[in-house]
Amino acid sequence: MILVEATRHGGSPAIDCLVTGGTGLVGNNVIRMLADQGRRVRTLLRGRSGEREFAGVNVERAVGDVTDPETVRRAVAGARVVIHSAAMVHVGWHRLAEMRRVNVEGTRLVAEAARREGARLVHVSSVNALGLTGNTTPANEEIPFGNTIECPYVITKREAEKVVLDEVARGLDAVILNPVFMLGPWDWKPSSGRMLLEVAAGRGLLAPPGSQHFGDARDIAAGIIAAMVKGSPGRRYILGGHHLRFIDAWTLFAEVSGCRPPRGEAPLRVVRFAGRVGDLIAGCVGREGPLNSAAARMSLLCQHYSSDRAIAELGYKIRPLAESVEAAWQWFIDNGYAKPARSPTRRRAS
Repeated sequence: MILVEATRHGGSPAIDCLVTGGTGLVGNNVIRMLADQGRRVRTLLRGRSGEREFAGVNVERAVGDVTDPETVRRAVAGARVVIHSAAMVHVGWHRLAEMRRVNVEGTRLVAEAARREGARLVHVSSVNALGLTGNTTPANEEIPFGNTIECPYVITKREAEKVVLDEVARGLDAVILNPVFMLGPWDWKPSSGRMLLEVAAGRGLLAPPGSQHFGDARDIAAGIIAAMVKGSPGRRYILGGHHLRFIDAWTLFAEVSGCRPPRGEAPLRVVRFAGRVGDLIAGCVGREGPLNSAAARMSLLCQHYSSDRAIAELGYKIRPLAESVEAAWQWFIDNGYAKPARSPTRRRAS
């Protein structure tokens, strides 16, 4: 592994790709795929992290913060493609200013640097930046924004997309990708895989009565890499998977992890009450946790999306959800996040 310090002296060698957010679930999968293809890859990291995340992976590391202009400029230097997946993720009502600094201003710096370098930008956004239909009809990239919860994460992901499109108007070659909730290996933090771990730990007795769209981090990473070449400038692509009610997804999680499945769906009033309790706790301790009224209201939505455009234009492929859950669960076991079930579980097709 080569360490490329982001300093005020010297330049960076030419590379195929710069990836921000490389220690995250999607970024780590992207870097591993690119490295397996023999691409020259650099990643931008805060501090001297990445020893475990990139062990055995041929990747250069630029040390610095995505909100520092000089660091970003030096990290982007020499890159043909910039894959921007760094973001602050928190579903709640707090931390808007912090999210704007990272998600919006950080994106502005990366987009400006990519335009000046003449690099293609692949901006990894989220389906939360898009609207929903308000019913079981899947949403696409063109649906007007609405029928969702306008919390700081949603607001800043939308603002970040506008920043990218503003730079496109100035000549930037950029593609915007909107991945769904994802599961898969290399979830070091862990991020969205925490839902699987919570269910496996027996904390999923009652599922919220909404639905989610679940994708595989490896499929989404492959879609991101395909967009480097195949994506049309200024165009959005939803990278999806399978639409399931939470109770069906959690039942699958329980089956794969060998724990007791949920007993049913929680009544609406219970979910809303739990969210309000979370808000009260946040007010008392001065820190908002994952349980809050924004997250609770999000869990009541029908979050269904169409990947037709990505399938047609990027060659995007979607594997069975059971395969994704099994891969994520096995990775968590192999890396000490969870213990295997005492008895083997049967596999089921998605």
